[in-house]
Amino acid sequence: MTQFKLEVVVIPVFDVDRAKLFYESLGWRLDADFSTGDDFRVVQVTPTGSPTAIIFGTGVSAGTPPVDGLLLVVSDIEAARAELAATGADVSEVFHDAGGVFHRAGTQGRVSGPDPEGRSYSSFASFTDPDGNVWWLQEITSRLPGRIDSAATSFDSATDVAEALRRAAAAHGEHEARTGEEDANWPDWYAEYIVAEQAGTELPL
Repeated sequence: MTQFKLEVVVIPVFDVDRAKLFYESLGWRLDADFSTGDDFRVVQVTPTGSPTAIIFGTGVSAGTPPVDGLLLVVSDIEAARAELAATGADVSEVFHDAGGVFHRAGTQGRVSGPDPEGRSYSSFASFTDPDGNVWWLQEITSRLPGRIDSAATSFDSATDVAEALRRAAAAHGEHEARTGEEDANWPDWYAEYIVAEQAGTELPL
């Protein structure tokens, strides 16, 4: 079956240089800034750890800002929010939806603070770029079954691997505390944990 991989999202902006400066200030990688004249310019940046880039510029989109619903997945929403705030981005408080499924349009059903049960997919925050385009952060710590092919578990960057290892290390520390002994086979435990997390299956204890 043909694979359809979403690699680029095009967003409209009013001021290309202002947008470029903003996204670079977030620490996003500048991939390209190409122009053939005053009527056509393409700027591509990639969020840290993301396999998907965004493009904006002059003559690349017939739309006008703002757009909503641009979603960034993070493993620790409080840390991600703090990191963005440190760059000067105007980030909302962390919140969850009263229904616990997904955030609704506007502020309907919005409850302050992360999901009280710590459920994956259920905690959010948002920020806007200088043109009013709205980005959403969603915390995902464990994938639901079907979201990752367990037969082809993979990572898109060294950052993804490092974050997975940190989560496995924290979980393994709890595992050793429960068993009351040092686990000499920790590499196997780490591997089992990371594969299960990626596949959305039951995590080892």
